[in-house]
Amino acid sequence: MEESVRGLWTEARELTNPVGADSGGIERLESAPSPLQFLRDFVSSNKPVIISSAATRHWPAISRSLWSDDAYLRRALSGRSVSVHLTPDGRADALVPSPSKDGLCFASAFVQSMDFSEALRLIETTGEESSPVVAYAQQQDDCLRGEYAAVAGDVDVHIPWATEAIGCLPEAVNLWIGNARSHTSYHKDHYENLYAVITGQKHFLLLPPTEVHRLYVRDYPAARYIASSKDNGGDLKLKLELEEPETMVPWCSVDPYPASDEALSEQISSFPLYFNGPKPFQCTVRAGEILYLPSMWFHHVAQSPDDNGRTIAVNYWYDMQFDLKYAYYNFLQSINLKCLSAVAFTQEEDRHSAKRDCKSSEP
Repeated sequence: MEESVRGLWTEARELTNPVGADSGGIERLESAPSPLQFLRDFVSSNKPVIISSAATRHWPAISRSLWSDDAYLRRALSGRSVSVHLTPDGRADALVPSPSKDGLCFASAFVQSMDFSEALRLIETTGEESSPVVAYAQQQDDCLRGEYAAVAGDVDVHIPWATEAIGCLPEAVNLWIGNARSHTSYHKDHYENLYAVITGQKHFLLLPPTEVHRLYVRDYPAARYIASSKDNGGDLKLKLELEEPETMVPWCSVDPYPASDEALSEQISSFPLYFNGPKPFQCTVRAGEILYLPSMWFHHVAQSPDDNGRTIAVNYWYDMQFDLKYAYYNFLQSINLKCLSAVAFTQEEDRHSAKRDCKSSEP
């Protein structure tokens, strides 16, 4: 069983990494694909691709730099309340130490509604490491056509070649505004995702659905940040509380960027299939570019801000087809591969032991 699954990982990667792909393994197109090309080469193949800025240069948000202009955004969204997600460190929907028991929990952000101008100021100022909270506008409820409807006309209402290929309009269009401290832990979505960066850059780590076991998806108790008080300077302080009654959330256990060498060693020991296996695909999506992120691909996201200290992006969520690929994924996920983890770790230990033995025998 172990060798069969490893063979699947290898074959899936070979199919995903085409000739001409960049060093991260993700193909780039210099212009928007035709609907047939997009459906045949990427959607049906469940394969990511980056489309150049040629596909978005007609958007006023980009061609007229509207979303790089604070004065324009504040004027267009004057009087509008928007939802801002607040965390102590930019880690929303992520695993953090549990507040009242051993182990980790799945922490959701504290969501606060505020005037857009205040939200924009808060996102910029909380990008500083000294800030006790990090603000991220990431309301994933079709917010571009809701809270941000006043600027929705600055981008396409849908991606025409994707809409024709997939056969439906997007179910949701979301706007994301964050700073350098905002990032998203490994997860997957049951949508075909067209992710367009307007300002700044987004950095993705990607793993295909076939490598689900490398991320050690486990159940964690759900928790949520709440506003506890304000300090002497008026800054909001957050407190983490476990949800009652207890709710368990399945989530990826791997942190690809541990904060210390000690944490890295612990991650490598606990999750050898990820750290001792092939590297994830990686890519940077620059302003104007669109990443097609296929349904059920695992992704970790970080970002680099523009000169205004923020990154702005729009994503279009199209319904995925619950076809044979979905059935295959569910079957693969059901396979118990604890023994595979043990084998991988043992092999790594054997390699280290062999190196130590060689060094000790040197004159």
